Amino acid sequence: MLRKWFAIANVVGVLVATTSSDLAHAQAEPLRLGFLTVRTGALAAGGRQMEEGIQLFLKERNNTIAGRKVELIIADTGGNPAGAKTKTQELIERNKVHVIIGPLATFEALAIDDYIKDARVPLITPTSAAQNDLAQQKRNDFVLHAVGTAAQPMHVLGEYAAKKLGYKRIATIADDFTYGHEGQAGFQRSFEDNGGKVVQKLWSPLNAVDYGSYVGQIKPDVDAVYAGFAGINGLRFLRQFNEYGLKSKIAVLGNPTCVDEGVLKNMGDEALGVMTASWYTATIDTPENKRFVQAVLDEYKVVPGFYTAGTYTAGLFLEEALKALNGKFEDNAAFVRALHNVRLTRGPMGPIRVDEYGRSARTECSSTRSSRPLPTSTSSGNTIPSSSSRARPIRAITRRPGTSNSAIAAPRRTWQLSG
Repeated sequence: MLRKWFAIANVVGVLVATTSSDLAHAQAEPLRLGFLTVRTGALAAGGRQMEEGIQLFLKERNNTIAGRKVELIIADTGGNPAGAKTKTQELIERNKVHVIIGPLATFEALAIDDYIKDARVPLITPTSAAQNDLAQQKRNDFVLHAVGTAAQPMHVLGEYAAKKLGYKRIATIADDFTYGHEGQAGFQRSFEDNGGKVVQKLWSPLNAVDYGSYVGQIKPDVDAVYAGFAGINGLRFLRQFNEYGLKSKIAVLGNPTCVDEGVLKNMGDEALGVMTASWYTATIDTPENKRFVQAVLDEYKVVPGFYTAGTYTAGLFLEEALKALNGKFEDNAAFVRALHNVRLTRGPMGPIRVDEYGRSARTECSSTRSSRPLPTSTSSGNTIPSSSSRARPIRAITRRPGTSNSAIAAPRRTWQLSG
């Protein structure tokens, strides 16, 4: 009998040791973080900023989050849906990633949505912003919008143009892909709901190099032109708009990325007077944003724009979820729940949470005067309710970028959507 008990005790001991060994191995396993970026084509400038955002985030944490080492696996989608799907499959099936941050473009996110849902791997989108297809019509618990959707800030700009600026007739031109269409639709709906009229809509291909034929079509009797561009396309359009002599005749309103800090540094007088609404501006006057801006300047010698801040914010979402789980991401269902339950109270973009559709809902962030070396944009401000995301910074470019090493002090612009 005694031998029998010794044998049982040995078996139990072996099982305990094996379980402890397996647990220790699991705890030692790094978090494999897939990262979808763009390194070629019209969207490459944004992809570079995204990489700067995630690299800075991880460097500040010594590549460790909630006690778990992070292995970053970067994949270049080429800025197209087919490439995004191929690279996503590689990250999940070959690299066995536990979570993905990216992609850059909305039509890339749409292309991988069903696959992400089937694979059950969380996707945190820092910049892609499909309002209708991803955030409302096709709810996918595995997709979270850390920053927002394309239409959100354009609702603000549309109402601002109608009510504050008094515009009645506007022509729109935008990139002919999902992000361009959804941003334009958000602007048009809000502008027309408040008494204005979009009298002309032009769509240019994402890879357009020459905008002369489009500029030549713009109706001369409009109050303003809405420009909905991503990547380098805002710079190309504005230069030709200026060359055609329209800058002094027709005002320009833009989406967040038309004159984002990432491309604004390469612009000249063509950027003057452009007014945009955005999720982010580098002049937000909070300690967290000031620290972030300085860190980017120190590391990369550039002013951060939306793509950089958005990706850094996606990292903060991941960090908070992992902290809530004490680093134990192996329980996939708990991991996804933790991501949805994140309530950011810090970061360059201010407090943020996600709503029932997995899209960003802001609380408050504002900016006034800044003495940072930000030669690219004005001060701006916003107050955003946590449940509706109905306000955004209104930014106006008021002097030539690059002519000084100090930020311009401008009147604070705040616009709260009515209703």
